[in-house]
Amino acid sequence: MVIAGGNGFLGSHLRRHFQALGYRVVIISRSEAAGPDNVRWDAHTPGPWAAELEGADVLVNMAGRTVDCRYTDSNRREIMASRVESTRVLGAAVAACLVPPKVWLNSSTATIYADTEGDQPANTEAAGIIGTGFSVEVAKTWEAAFEACAVPATRKVALRTSIVLGRDGGAFPVMAKLAGLGLCTPQGTGRQWVSWLHVEDFCRAVEFLATQTTEGGAFNVCAPNPLPNREFNGLLGQGLRPLLRLPQPKWLLEIGALMLRTETELILKSRKVYPQRLLDLGFTFHYPTCKPAICSLLST
Repeated sequence: MVIAGGNGFLGSHLRRHFQALGYRVVIISRSEAAGPDNVRWDAHTPGPWAAELEGADVLVNMAGRTVDCRYTDSNRREIMASRVESTRVLGAAVAACLVPPKVWLNSSTATIYADTEGDQPANTEAAGIIGTGFSVEVAKTWEAAFEACAVPATRKVALRTSIVLGRDGGAFPVMAKLAGLGLCTPQGTGRQWVSWLHVEDFCRAVEFLATQTTEGGAFNVCAPNPLPNREFNGLLGQGLRPLLRLPQPKWLLEIGALMLRTETELILKSRKVYPQRLLDLGFTFHYPTCKPAICSLLST
């Protein structure tokens, strides 16, 4: 297995998960790392790293600049370019392989769908409504670059992944820390939907899509039960029991986002997504509902 951009939170979990299954896992990343299974690239030009793709069973691309930042012009360019260029150069490398990877899973995001309010149906792969705005354009351009890669001998899967919850990285440790300080109240109206996934199920879904189906195309990688922000934060409050519970109106979140150099879209956009294709193919979630997932992550 080869994971491009695999030194982060999700890549580290995937590496351990697939190693436990008996895979040799090679990480391709921008950073220096010791060991024969850590290879460096710049994510936009060909190089010796491409030899690692030869004969691989699975390729996963997770490369891309974080979106947890202010959407300045320069950051927008980097966010877009880091995703598109890494995908294109991987496509060229796969196309040049004598024995190309059997399957290529390329990251995307559930943010590709429109802001979905209230009782509107959740977005499935077949009937989902694609949204508008910068983050949606990133997702659309990313998937278009992936689709344009001509690699007929390699099955391609786009992972439209929701917020992945894990105690050792990603958004959850920050959420839990703030909730413990009293910020476990609704953010803004609290009516926006949260689509989420336990990191254990993320790894299992990647394994399923890599090894137990011959299907390709876009898959929603999220738990089947999204919930309103008010309920999500309420579960954090139940688990952490802070002494104070502080309100989080939109205007205060705007100030906080400015101070933290991030965007309120990450918490205020209503993401209501359903993993229809995974369920239709028989995938089962260990954490289909949010309360057991949060309890498992808050337990010591």
